[in-house]
Formats: sequence, C-alpha cells, structure tokens
Amino acid sequence: MSPLKILFADDDLKYSMLLKRFLDKEGYEVVYAGNGAIALEQFPLVKPDLVLLDINMPLFNGFEVAERIRETDKRVLIFFLSDRSDKADRLQGFQLKANDYLAKPFYPEELIARIRERFASRLSDTVDEETYRFGKSVFNYSTNEIRTGSNKVLITSRQADILRLLARHPNCAVARDTLLEAVWGTSSYANSLALNVQITYLRRALKNDPTIRIESLMKKGYVLKVG
Repeated sequence: MSPLKILFADDDLKYSMLLKRFLDKEGYEVVYAGNGAIALEQFPLVKPDLVLLDINMPLFNGFEVAERIRETDKRVLIFFLSDRSDKADRLQGFQLKANDYLAKPFYPEELIARIRERFASRLSDTVDEETYRFGKSVFNYSTNEIRTGSNKVLITSRQADILRLLARHPNCAVARDTLLEAVWGTSSYANSLALNVQITYLRRALKNDPTIRIESLMKKGYVLKVG
C-alpha cells in the first residue's frame, strides 16, 4: 500500500519541521507549505489524502485555503491545527466541511490517533491483520487499535511495536534493552527516556481494562500482567 500523502500548511517553520519529522517517522509522505498560497499551488500536484491547515497564515489563511480546496475536491480530508480555539472559529471550520479541528498545543500522538481513526477502514481493507488477545482486550497490531468492549483506542506505531513485544510474552519480563533495540535500534540514554514516555502513554491506552497492566521491574524491564 502506498503511504498516506499529507499536505501540511503552517507558517511557523520551527514548529512545522518538528511535527513533520514526527509524521515522517510514522511512515506518512508529507509535503510542507509555508503559507496559504503555496498550499494552493501544491494541492493539485501532491493530490494529498489529507490536508493539515493552520488558520493564521499569510497570503491566504487556512479558512480561505479550505474553501478553495472544497470548490474542486469534496472528498479530501481537511484538519485545522490552530491556536484559535474559540467556538466561532471551530464552527467556521466545520462549515467549510473540515473533518477535524485540533487546538494548539496538542500532543503529536493525538494527531496520529485521529489520522489513523479516519483512515482505519482503508487500513483494514489492505493489511493482513495481526491481533493479540489479553484480559478483556484485543490489540490489532496491523491497525494500531486496542478494543476493550465497546471502547476503542488508537496508539502510535512506536507504541504498537512496544505493546506487540509485551503481548507476545504476557506475564513475563521483557528487558529494556530488548525493547530499545527492537523499537529504536539502539539502547541510548535518550531512547531509554523515550521508552519511559511511551510506556506512560500505553498505560493510559490500556486503562479501560482493569484486568491488565504494564508493570516496571527494577533493572529488568517491563511485563504485561494479565489477570
């Protein structure tokens, strides 16, 4: 399956490059536009699956870009990413047929989860499913989805890689170095700190199931406790 194409328009270069790198690591094909005019020029060339738009941009603001895109394309997904979070702006965004509106600041993981949720049907149609059952939950590694009863949580690809290793060895310790080498390729100090953060996110993602938990084992690693 070809990677998801994203056109990302925002005039804050430093912020945009950080978010773009995060999206790149998730496997998306991201084209950056520094203002609304460039975004409109790039749109017919890129033919994106998703357009991420800041609102406060020079030449054409995000609302104007979305309006022009909708004149020619009714199906492409449009997300607004903006520090303008008042009710009027949100309503205007959805009146322009936007599919989502994220108020800055937000966690990149939240954006990834929303993207995956929107494209979940596309993924399930094209990817062979790899699932793991533990406690009252089902973890679909192919779509990064955890289901517990009627609750559904989407996690990032990196978190899915970690949970996959833990789910393959329920109630058994998985060494930190094993997780670091498998997910990051190296057990550096920076990656070790990143692992701690991702484990925190995973614990939140699993909170709907009281029968499972991720425990830390001093100097050993982590274990997915079931039951």
